[in-house]
Amino acid sequence: MSRPPLVVTASPHLAGPDSTPRIMWNVVGSLVPVVAIATYYFGPSALLVVTAATLGAVIPEHFFGKRGSLGDGSAAITGILLGLTLPAGIPLWMAFLGGAFSIAFGKIVFGGLGQNPFNPALLGRAFLQAAFPVALTTWPAREGASWWSLAGDNFALPLMRAAPDAATGATPLGLLKFEGTKTDVGELYLGSIPGSTGETAAIVILLCGAYLAWRRYLNWRVPVGIFATVAVFSGLLYVTDVSDADPLFMLGSGGLVIGAVYMATDMVTSPVTHKGAWIFAIGIGFLVVVIRVWGGLAEGVQYAILLMNALVPFINRATQPKVFGTRREGTAA
Repeated sequence: MSRPPLVVTASPHLAGPDSTPRIMWNVVGSLVPVVAIATYYFGPSALLVVTAATLGAVIPEHFFGKRGSLGDGSAAITGILLGLTLPAGIPLWMAFLGGAFSIAFGKIVFGGLGQNPFNPALLGRAFLQAAFPVALTTWPAREGASWWSLAGDNFALPLMRAAPDAATGATPLGLLKFEGTKTDVGELYLGSIPGSTGETAAIVILLCGAYLAWRRYLNWRVPVGIFATVAVFSGLLYVTDVSDADPLFMLGSGGLVIGAVYMATDMVTSPVTHKGAWIFAIGIGFLVVVIRVWGGLAEGVQYAILLMNALVPFINRATQPKVFGTRREGTAA
């Protein structure tokens, strides 16, 4: 009786039940309630913007990505997350362009999934904000509008001036920073507020993030570290009268919740060690508060995460556990 050949391969020899596509499509599934609540509050425009951004991401992935890479779901996540960071009234061609930029320059140019140093969705949004600053800072106001009405000129032709036929409003961060008006905390966590499509109903995003943490598809240390840092740092500034924003307002306003739960926890662009995750999270939380309080912009989540993405290789190197039995690199104990 012949025995099967002994195959010797490199470690690890145990394979977990989760594959990259399974993890990615679970993340996509967790985003469905977020998209649904955004559509509920902002009307069909929110769904149109998310769809346009997703198409902009998956089409370049299909034609220029690695063979079969479209099936892993990473391009769909990028497009959905980008759409959730955009105003509901933005022209659809801009959302599509942002999705294409996210994949082409945020992922494919670096060699595909696992090689990109920056979160692709945030890189795409940074591009759109630099190229179309007015469109990216025009927030639709939905009070009194029919649910079926568009939140802006979504169907404006490329490079043509959009008609200002929709009411606009300022975000809670903008109102506080530039007008000194504070938004009710309950609206930040439960209700519709002017801002990006993913900035509303923070409770829903937190519940979806809790599901991913329960499935171990995200490192809970990152969002917890970000929230704790923002709460403590903004609390110190609030009690010393440096800032008018209390911790609850800082935590619930802007894109902090969706950024901490979905962007900062990106497995590719976040540290691989637990110690590194804490350092990464504290850095993001600190930068968010600094930009919001002293920066020229009302929001700082996007730039805080991208800046810390650039430091991830150094954080990984500094927090990598030493090999057992060595005192320093290359020296035996």
